[in-house]
Amino acid sequence: MFLILSGFRETEAKLLEWQHVSLANKTFKALDTKNRSDHTLPMSDYLSSIFERRFKAKTDSPLVFPNKDGGPLKDMRAWYNHVSAASGVEFTLHDLRRTFATVAESLDISHYALKRLVNHKTDRSDVTDGYLQIGAERLRKPMQAITDRLLDLAKITKP
Repeated sequence: MFLILSGFRETEAKLLEWQHVSLANKTFKALDTKNRSDHTLPMSDYLSSIFERRFKAKTDSPLVFPNKDGGPLKDMRAWYNHVSAASGVEFTLHDLRRTFATVAESLDISHYALKRLVNHKTDRSDVTDGYLQIGAERLRKPMQAITDRLLDLAKITKP
């Protein structure tokens, strides 16, 4: 659920630490991502409930989603193979990120906001992007809209 509702890459989720989560500000941040930049996003209501639930179950691990020994999750193929078998839908964890982006685009979220949501770098020839300052608060409404649409499609009631 976290991956499809955040648009995070698998590694970003596996390495997400509590020190980079603000329940008060409802934001979370991946450090030194694939494109070598930090990436801060706002929490939608449903993501906030996931973080709050994880915080209540918190262990000594600094990770939000630790494995049983407190370290980062390892190979998750067994998990998503199980989900694929149960649902009849073959997918990879990166497909969850693609779904996030596809739903965002279907909601007419601006190209620039979408690029910020998925932390894609802009082509150097895109001068306009260099002018835009799109922070986490600017992304809160699009993030909520994406979550609402995904939950609606999955027929999941909000927390």
